[in-house]
Amino acid sequence: MKRLLQIVSITLVIAMSMPTPASAADHDEQKAVLVTGASSGIGLAIAKKLAANGFYVYAGARKPADLEMLDAIGNISSVRLDVTRHEEIDAAVEFVKSQGRGLYGVVNNAGVAAYLPMNDVPEEDIDWVFDVNVYGPYRVNKAFAPMLIESGGRTTLIGSISGYLSGRYSGTYSMSKFATEAYTDAYAVEMADHSVHVSIIEPGGYKSRIREKVVQHTLDQMKDAGLEPTDEQKQQFDAMVASNEGLKEPDEVAEAALHVMTAEKPKRRYMVTPNLEQATLTISAALGKVAQLNRDQPYEFSRQQLIEMLDEALAAEY
Repeated sequence: MKRLLQIVSITLVIAMSMPTPASAADHDEQKAVLVTGASSGIGLAIAKKLAANGFYVYAGARKPADLEMLDAIGNISSVRLDVTRHEEIDAAVEFVKSQGRGLYGVVNNAGVAAYLPMNDVPEEDIDWVFDVNVYGPYRVNKAFAPMLIESGGRTTLIGSISGYLSGRYSGTYSMSKFATEAYTDAYAVEMADHSVHVSIIEPGGYKSRIREKVVQHTLDQMKDAGLEPTDEQKQQFDAMVASNEGLKEPDEVAEAALHVMTAEKPKRRYMVTPNLEQATLTISAALGKVAQLNRDQPYEFSRQQLIEMLDEALAAEY
């Protein structure tokens, strides 16, 4: 808790908005979707995309200014929601129920990151990242599961290609995204018994406030430790924040979320990258793990056998 209170970029100053419910006829015509972490970046893009395409969106946020901004958008009602707080999730469930639309979908977008060497990252930072990125979707899906089962709806997670790629300084974030991959596969099988589709969207590098938040979090940590960033570190931090401006807007990620909610047969996985390079890196990383699992192992498969397995996987429906 102390660590969370020290993270200025995610300070919990929030307010619940309670708009007047629409008519019963409107409720019958619109499917409702909850989007967590909808105040900016990918979450805001998804909320706007769904709202512009016939869905009524309950957009989760924490700061009063963000809640007010979301309420000003058509077909959107803001919902005070911190995915690390059970009481706020429970309140969100009651709020959505009170609106009379039911709930067709959930987009678990809320996420945070910490970038430090594994030997240096504080354990509380790992707890924080997992609390939001892993336990958050688990809590939200579990709380809204009865409504999704009733509607035969859909839930998706915003994962990352970092669920396949990991490297220097990205271990904590990647650990959380690898975990959501496992959660997705288990939950998809379990919820299929209730006619609820589960998927995961894995974006590459798109414009987002997460880089700004990472820098702020690191600066807060240094301040707590009585440290001042060096000139070199300041340049690195400025470069990280500035790099965000050169990235593509997350419109393609929003399109994937729309497909999840509208397709007759949504995919299990959506890899959405801004360029071919990131897509190549991701697929190569996945295949590299296959090669490592196979090479010089007690049960090693031939190249032809691997090709046959790949053909079967390409032909399978997920």
